[in-house]
This record gives sequence, structure tokens and C-alpha cells, in this order.
Amino acid sequence: MLTKKLYEQTTGRNQKSNVIAYQIRQSFRPGEITAEDANRIGYELATRFLKGKHAFIVATHTDREHIHNHIIYNSTALDGTRKFRDFFFSGLAVQRLSDLICLEHQLSVIEKKPYRERQKRTLYPPKESNRDRLCSVIDNILAEKPKDYENFLQRLEQQGYEVKRGKHTSVKGARQKRFIRFCTLGKGYSEDEIKAVITGKAEQLPRQKQPPKEQPFRLLVDIQSKLAEGKSGGYERWAKKYNLKEMSKTLIFLQKQKIGSAADLKERADAALSRYHELGDSIKASEKRLAEIAVLKAHIINYAKTRPVYDAYRKTGYSKHFLETHRTEITLHKAAKAAFDEANLKTLPKFKELDAEYSKLLTEKKARYPDYRKAKEEMQELLRAQKNIELFFDEEKNPKQTEHSR
Repeated sequence: MLTKKLYEQTTGRNQKSNVIAYQIRQSFRPGEITAEDANRIGYELATRFLKGKHAFIVATHTDREHIHNHIIYNSTALDGTRKFRDFFFSGLAVQRLSDLICLEHQLSVIEKKPYRERQKRTLYPPKESNRDRLCSVIDNILAEKPKDYENFLQRLEQQGYEVKRGKHTSVKGARQKRFIRFCTLGKGYSEDEIKAVITGKAEQLPRQKQPPKEQPFRLLVDIQSKLAEGKSGGYERWAKKYNLKEMSKTLIFLQKQKIGSAADLKERADAALSRYHELGDSIKASEKRLAEIAVLKAHIINYAKTRPVYDAYRKTGYSKHFLETHRTEITLHKAAKAAFDEANLKTLPKFKELDAEYSKLLTEKKARYPDYRKAKEEMQELLRAQKNIELFFDEEKNPKQTEHSR
């Protein structure tokens, strides 16, 4: 910051978007170099690239399989007369200089190959979430048979997890932002279930990773409308290949569903749509009644609590002074009475009956949700297939229109 103030005093320039420093990252092949040698090479790279005109620092990290350097240098020169100019292809210049220094020290560099000779990755390592990683760590610790629950938590801490003890035990990994509660990990990983495994009352079943769900087919691209919007011929070629792939997925889906004609597809789609709306309406009706019960219970409580105050208010002849003193209670009482009149309740229902109805409705609502999600997914797939079939045959009927619009 001192050099930046010197730069402002020397040149009189004050930039709003001021770059404080630049960073260079230099990596080495695993097992080929020590951290001390890597630091010396990073120092040599910074010295030769900056030519001693900028202050820099070289930090060598060994937290990965490959040792690597972070070279951070000041954007302002040491004499405060100028700033570093991030010129065009500066990254390529750093790369060539780094390769030259590595070759001078008999270290390997990345060989450039023509695009056609490069190996294309076809298999990608499966991504592991923080929760999956935590479950595997818990499985390994339970397999070692810890003495008690506290010993189990201590072993988790030895694995690098931060443990937060309390009503619900939660842990956080080294690179996690939030804590994860055991009760949210799924079946077999709650605190009670872990304690049961530790005491021998239950058997630990390792978590089975679910295979990735097959990606469903997507909607086709309306090529004619896209070309009318001004899309190029390259987009048209891509869209044709995309539509063929998605159409083949659509046909495979129709074969699995044993749908052989457009009429069958329309009938199944209409039935799925009506089923989806039926389940949705029943869930909405349950939610509406649950909300009514919750409001009614609140009014009953308020009515019972404020009744003595309202009776005293009535005995005073509806005194204004009494109203001002007990306005909150009287307002709640009037609101509850108005709600009872609106619902045409001559006698107030019992709390136990309302609780029983609320519990029954809530159970029924939760039981309908799996069917609702399944019906929604089935409806969306059938409607998407119907839309794809219609769009595909429209393209087949009007091929000349596409040529003309081009």
C-alpha cells in the first residue's frame, strides 16, 4: 500500500478500479520435487519474470498430491513510478518461462499435442457430496467398534470434523461452510440409531449409494421459430442432431410405456393430467382445512383467555376507559367471536376433536405426497412426449418452410 501511495504522489493518478496484486500458480508433478526446491524454483520464476522491479512473495503448498507455488506480486513497481501492465498473452509468457526453468532443473513439463491426438475423457469420477463422505466416515468408525458415543465423537474429531454437541449433534468438515446434523443424514444415521449400534442393540448397515437417475428426454427445439429469430446455420445443424437424440429417447420411452399411437398417447396424457389435478386438489383441500383448524384453535384459546375481561367490560356498560385499558384483550375476543359467527358455530368444538382431525388430515396429506410426485412426473413425461411427437411431425410436414426461411 505504501508503493501505491508513492505512485499516486509521483504520477498524480488515482484509479477507481485499482488492482492490488497479481497471482501466478505453478504446479509440479507428484513425487518429482521437494517443497524446498519448488520454493526456490518459484522464487527464480518471479525474479526472472518481474526483473526485480516488483515486490513478490512465494508460498509453497503441500496440501495436495502435487506440490504447487502461489506467487503473488505487487501491481505497483518498487520505485512507485509505474504499474505492471498485464499485456496480451502474458499467461503464455509465464508458461514458457516456467517450462524453461523446469527444463533447466531437469523437471518435466506438459507436452503440447495436436487436438486430434489428445486423449478425450469419457469416464468421469463420481462426485461425492459432503453427506456421503460423512456417512462413509461414520461407517468406518462404527466398524472399529468405539467404546461409547463420546468416544465415537472423539474419533470423528480425529478425522478432521468439528463437532457441535447439544440437543442435536452436528458436525462440520474442514472445507464445509455449514454444520450437518446426524438426524438429516437419513435412515441409520440418527443419534439414537448410532447409539444403538454402539451398544450392540442394532446392526450397522453401510449406506448404499443410489445409482444416478437416467436423464429423461427433453423438449425438442422448434428450429423454424429459432431461424425466424435470426439463428445461424450452425445452430440449425446442432438443433437437428439434438432433436434426433431427444426424439430417439422419446420413442424409447413410448415403447417402455407400450404406447403405439398418438390416440393412445393423448388418452394416457389426459388421464395422467386429471390424476395429477385430482391429487393436487385433495392436497390443497387438506391444507385449507388444516389452516382453518389452526386459526380456529387460536381463536378458541384467545376467546377462553379474554372472556373474563370481556365479561367485566360488558358489566361496566362498555366503558371507554375500560376499553382503552384492555383494548388488546377485547379486540382479540371480538375477533374470535366474529370468526365463530362466520363459521356458523353454535357450540365450540372440543380441542381433542380438533387435534384428532388435524392429525388425521396431516397424515393423509403426507401419505398423498408420494403419489402426487409420481403423478406429476408421469404427467410431465407424457405431455413432453406428446409435444415432441407433434413438433417432430410438424417439421416433417413442412421441410420446405425451413429451407425458405434460411
